[in-house]
Amino acid sequence: MTLKSFKLPFVPSSLAARTSLLLIVGLAVIEIVGLTIETLDRIAFDERLAEHQAIARTVMVYRTVAEAEPEDRSAVVEHLASDMLQIRLANQPDADMSREITTRESQGVLFMLGEEPLGPRRTPDGRPGDDPTRPPPPMEMDPGFHPFHGPDDANGGTFSRNGPPPHMPQGEGSPFSDLGGIHPDIDPSRPAPRRALGIPLRWRPQHIMALNSPSGRARGLAFQLPDDTRWLIARFRIPVATPFSSPLFPLAFGLMTAAGGLLIVWGVRRLIAPVGTLAAAAEALAPDDSGPPLPENGPLEIARAAAAFNAMAARIRRFVSDRTLLLTAIGHDLRTPITRLKLRAEFIDDDEMRQKFLADLNELSAMVEATLAFGRDSASREPVSSLDLTALAQTIVDDFTEARPDIADKIELLGDPPPVIIRARPLSLKRALTNLIGNAIAYGGGARVTLGKKPDGEIVVRIEDDGPGLPECELERMFEPFVRAEESRNRETGGTGLGLSIARTIIRGQGGDIVLRNRSPHGLAAIVTLAA
Repeated sequence: MTLKSFKLPFVPSSLAARTSLLLIVGLAVIEIVGLTIETLDRIAFDERLAEHQAIARTVMVYRTVAEAEPEDRSAVVEHLASDMLQIRLANQPDADMSREITTRESQGVLFMLGEEPLGPRRTPDGRPGDDPTRPPPPMEMDPGFHPFHGPDDANGGTFSRNGPPPHMPQGEGSPFSDLGGIHPDIDPSRPAPRRALGIPLRWRPQHIMALNSPSGRARGLAFQLPDDTRWLIARFRIPVATPFSSPLFPLAFGLMTAAGGLLIVWGVRRLIAPVGTLAAAAEALAPDDSGPPLPENGPLEIARAAAAFNAMAARIRRFVSDRTLLLTAIGHDLRTPITRLKLRAEFIDDDEMRQKFLADLNELSAMVEATLAFGRDSASREPVSSLDLTALAQTIVDDFTEARPDIADKIELLGDPPPVIIRARPLSLKRALTNLIGNAIAYGGGARVTLGKKPDGEIVVRIEDDGPGLPECELERMFEPFVRAEESRNRETGGTGLGLSIARTIIRGQGGDIVLRNRSPHGLAAIVTLAA
């Protein structure tokens, strides 16, 4: 398989469609990567927030239980237990809760205030109890501590030391409205910290135990009540965070892709539109047409391409014009000496020699006339008008039928086609079709003409014969000037070799084209396409 014939499936053929597809796919990949990064960050944040909320809920439940009377605590625990937070009273922590949380750690995450070690509180004279006159010191927070991953876990986080997190209850009436304060020894010139949330000293647990190595999303804490030997065991699970819980995630992806895709398609079509204009101008370029040049505006590359095309078209027209003038001049200048030679040939006494001499001069004269006709057709300025192609083809077929009655049954217009109206140069088009039908009769012994129409609206004229055909390598070369399928150059077996050249020049000058195709099992078909 050659590179030219290789084509990927499902890949559009146009440059605009391929460029748009590539940019849209690239945009979608970038959006997916960006949204994935944002989603992972959001999932991590949601899980962190959910864990802190669960810890705060556990601390609130602990305080509620601790404030209750010892004999009422079992009922309070039963009332506060839920599927999200499983709590119970036990004489000792569970076996998997073997890591004790220190005082400093509890200050940062569990909202415990004060610097005293965990354990029974005592007054200044050494008796058990709290000192009601001593205000709690400022809260010291360890930013690297996480109750379930150890104090050195960088992934663990704490709430801001300057105030409570937004999800904690605040204001009068909240469970923590009377907690914490400003130490009187703090320099008043420094900004005073916000009122911290926490558990007052009189309700501080004696010990706090956490899961030694939590697995999965299960978490657990055990609090030894301040005036009791029992422990409050709390277990909960961190919910799985998912970005699809909100419809904004797929909606944002769809809207961004749609908006970006529309912008890409619009921009690519605007940028590549001059390329289509350039291709159309190249297809419609006729050597004898002096149409307006392409506008040399737009992006730099497009303007340069348009300028190069205009220069190329000018060079082609100049070359064709020079060639046509040269052929016409040579043919015109040869007329006079040919005429003189014919007159002098009449003085030859030998009749046989005189006839041969005149035959050669007649052949030379025919070649000159054909050359002049080729020059005239190449530089034709016949106006374009509407004509009935079916009537024109029928007229040509009738003319050949009358001229060749011996093969009249082999010259016909097939299918009784309906009228086909096109815009063309009538005389030039008639000459081109006459040359093609004449070639089919001369080399194939007959001509069958059919008219048809392609789905895109182009008109097709097909002229077939039953001759020997041509080698595939010679089909295109037959359109070159003075090239004949019959190489003997005998006037009895062929013309001057300009018929196909003249026909192609005329047809291409009117926006069409001619190709030759071999027929199976033998014969040749000349296929003419014309714009409707």
